[in-house]
Amino acid sequence: MTYLPASEQESKSKLSSKDYEKELSRLQTELVKMQYWAKHTGTRIVILFEGRDAAGKGGTIKRITEPLNPRGCRVVALGTPSDREKTEWYFQRYVPHLPAAGEIVCFDRSWYNRAGVEHVMGFCTDEQYQEFMQTCPEFERMLVRSGIILLKYWFSVSDEEQERRFQSRTTDPARRWKLSPMDLESRDRWVEYSQAKDAMFTHTNIPEAPWFTVEADDKKRARLNCISHFISKVPYIDMTPEPLELPPRKHAHDYVRSPRNEQFFVPQVY
Repeated sequence: MTYLPASEQESKSKLSSKDYEKELSRLQTELVKMQYWAKHTGTRIVILFEGRDAAGKGGTIKRITEPLNPRGCRVVALGTPSDREKTEWYFQRYVPHLPAAGEIVCFDRSWYNRAGVEHVMGFCTDEQYQEFMQTCPEFERMLVRSGIILLKYWFSVSDEEQERRFQSRTTDPARRWKLSPMDLESRDRWVEYSQAKDAMFTHTNIPEAPWFTVEADDKKRARLNCISHFISKVPYIDMTPEPLELPPRKHAHDYVRSPRNEQFFVPQVY
């Protein structure tokens, strides 16, 4: 399947659910192969997902993690720092979540909170912001030198599409939790967040860990493009174990199951 820039995608027809599911299944199979390889080789992988609210980061993370063994793949989505954490070295609260050998860690927002929401909303001082901009590239170079594969994705969504997604969340009870007061505040600060993103890219788009922008107005294409790119950046080989041949099950001839009337069953509503 060939993926096109956003300008060319606009003239394309909508990606059918059948084609999307078929390609997603193929990519998820490759993700499973990658995880087997990472576990066998002890490779550590960190993926950062950043971008505007409602840009589709969470949906992409879900599609990456759902076929993988959760013992070797974690999602980190930290909340508001505690009073104690606010006094720590800024990167300190993120370091414990970095992967051990054979692990993949997806950060649903990351240390770049300081360059984005904290800076725009005034949750950090200008000195703290400037210190982050200077220290962050050094921190990431240390991670890469230690052998970690570090990938950074920025999900880009137009203001029109973001507004449409915000509006849909107000009417869908199952998705209304995604619309936080901070999201509503960011809705009125489009320009400020754009300026913060530009400054962040200028300071932190380093050769060792460059930023990759995902055009995210089309959620399905954004997910496929991101997963495909992620796979292409990891030099894995297929180390999937051979199919198992299960021996015949042993029967316990002296076992008698307990009576059904002594158990509680979930009602079969469906």
